[in-house]
Amino acid sequence: MTSATQTTLSEYLAEQVGIVEAALERCVPPENTEPNSIHRAMRYSLFAGGKRIRPILALAAAKAVSEQVEGVAEAAAALELIHTYSLIHDDLPALDNDDFRRGRPTCHKMFGDALAILAGDALLTLAFEVLSTLRVDPETRILLVKELSRAAGTVGGMIGGQVHDIEGERQPPTASLLESIHRAKTGALLRASVRLGAIYASAPENELAALTRYGEHLGLAFQIIDDVLDVEQSSDTLGKTAGKDEAQQKITFPAVYGLEKSRRMAMMERKSAHEAIELLGPRADRLRQIADFVVLRQA
Repeated sequence: MTSATQTTLSEYLAEQVGIVEAALERCVPPENTEPNSIHRAMRYSLFAGGKRIRPILALAAAKAVSEQVEGVAEAAAALELIHTYSLIHDDLPALDNDDFRRGRPTCHKMFGDALAILAGDALLTLAFEVLSTLRVDPETRILLVKELSRAAGTVGGMIGGQVHDIEGERQPPTASLLESIHRAKTGALLRASVRLGAIYASAPENELAALTRYGEHLGLAFQIIDDVLDVEQSSDTLGKTAGKDEAQQKITFPAVYGLEKSRRMAMMERKSAHEAIELLGPRADRLRQIADFVVLRQA
């Protein structure tokens, strides 16, 4: 493994994006596979760019546990399939009703609502097919499927957080409702990303616990900064419609705490993420750098 001192973070992230993209290409049917229309829609959103933070976290967590993690890129790719499915569905008129994602028209604007719904469904389904075919022992495969399905599900998972988010629109912005939304809607999948990599690499219990705490703090920091950027940045910078949260009267960190306190909270979560993985020493340097990147990013 190339050490954190030998390459910059931007070089490392670019290298990891390449690994993830190659794994996604191996997982997803080509555009000319019948039915062509659904595979075009799936690939349109999946290969629209993006930072690939979730799969990169899985790769970095696995490497922090063990050098012997052959095949982990496919497990990481499953996270991106789930994430992209959620974005396609979030953008639909019935949910956030957004016309742009990653700087270009959303899936439903290009292919219509029906194909967008089905493209999201297909990516969700494919994610678990990918996990089921990983070349690891059966017990590990079951643990990975369980981890990802819970993180994407209704009880403390992404879908549950989305429901709280929808039902919370135009409600008084309270700290307790805010936490119930974002620990599930965004935090659960980011936490699972770290845990997925650690489980794949057969992390001992103490290291899995440390990485889990890191994922929880990172997930909260990520959402805080997302909310702040929605207020501060332009649509061109974000690659999606800015100011949507305020327009839809969503419960966000700036709405509850204000911008300055929200930024301070993100910095505190960043510090806690660093502290959580102290026992891993230099093996976790990339994870520390990713936490810094998440909090200091501008888009």
